[in-house]
Amino acid sequence: MSGLIPVAEALRRVLASVPGPVEAETVPLARAAGRTLAEDVTATRTQPPFRASAMDGYAVRAADADRAGATLKLIGISAAGHGFREAIGPGEAVRIFTGAPVPEGADAILIQENARAGDGTVCVLEPVAAGRFLRRAGLDFAEGDMLLRAGESLDARRIALAAAAGRPFLTLRRRPCVAVLATGDELVAPGESPAWDQIVASNALALSALIEAAGGEAIDLGIAADDPVALEDALRHAKEARADLLVTLGGASVGDHDLVQGTLARDGLDLGFWRVALRPGKPLMHGRLGPMLVIGLPGNPVSSIVCGYLFVVPAIRALLGDPEAGADRSEPALLGRDLEANDGREDYMRAQLDTAPDRLPVAVPEQRQDSSMLAVLGRSEALLIRPPHAPAARAGEPCRIIRLDRRLL
Repeated sequence: MSGLIPVAEALRRVLASVPGPVEAETVPLARAAGRTLAEDVTATRTQPPFRASAMDGYAVRAADADRAGATLKLIGISAAGHGFREAIGPGEAVRIFTGAPVPEGADAILIQENARAGDGTVCVLEPVAAGRFLRRAGLDFAEGDMLLRAGESLDARRIALAAAAGRPFLTLRRRPCVAVLATGDELVAPGESPAWDQIVASNALALSALIEAAGGEAIDLGIAADDPVALEDALRHAKEARADLLVTLGGASVGDHDLVQGTLARDGLDLGFWRVALRPGKPLMHGRLGPMLVIGLPGNPVSSIVCGYLFVVPAIRALLGDPEAGADRSEPALLGRDLEANDGREDYMRAQLDTAPDRLPVAVPEQRQDSSMLAVLGRSEALLIRPPHAPAARAGEPCRIIRLDRRLL
């Protein structure tokens, strides 16, 4: 379509405009959840640091427990944090518990289900082979091993790994500062009483939630009236906050009441683009204002949220140094109903999913796709992607979706 750039090209330009990752800082591991690594993490210790038992039972020499009925002498106990320091000799055994160090001389664990304890002895009920139920030292990782890569985000799994690796502090990217500005005389904040010709603003809260989920720090600049002075005041606050990214909501087009682009231009905006072959979200603006990246989203609530997923989240991930910032986050699915041929814009249709363990998800697009309908978006589970000029499609044909509940980090 004339004057519109493809979605993929728009995303490429947004990511290319990111000057590089934000600065790094040292953070205690206890406060690192949800943050992004600025450098690789290597292990400072070996895990486990000793041979350990994988089961409750008895540490034995396999040669002494190779037949049912063999009786061994109990000489001690090895528990987690209270290991047995002496070596096991022929005909001897040590009571042992899961995770405890395996004494020298032992080469197998006779699990308690296969043993019968007596008075200072243990009887073998089933033979055990050498190496059975033993965890060797370094089974998980060894000192110096590379465990986590720069650009990865720290969820519960990776926090646990960093802790086990002996890393009480980590070098992380600071959270990018993202200023969010809603614009329009028609908007009032939640909790206020709108006039007959006004609506309650929802976009800023939605975008702030996306920003925080992606690893950024959202700063709410409030609602600016359709007035150049109010817009200039909001821009001043964004600069004072040293925002890495300014996200504007509404007013980015060129109508009589769309003042954002003109105000930014007077302030020195280096405009990248402002129209994308996208539905919903055609009037999308991108540029730079000095060191600050600018993304102007449409005012329609659904359009702004969809564009938030497609452009704002990748921009934040790029600011965090994530090498996968621009990766394709879509996945295969099956179409849940017939669709007509698409026009020249890439369409992101709100859809519900029918899932089962043994098949691809079935994406059923909502009948009404108006970009103002938050109730439709609220019950949708995915965005069904329709390429530009896609031919008519029948239910059951392959398609691609972006899950709306997908983890952003």
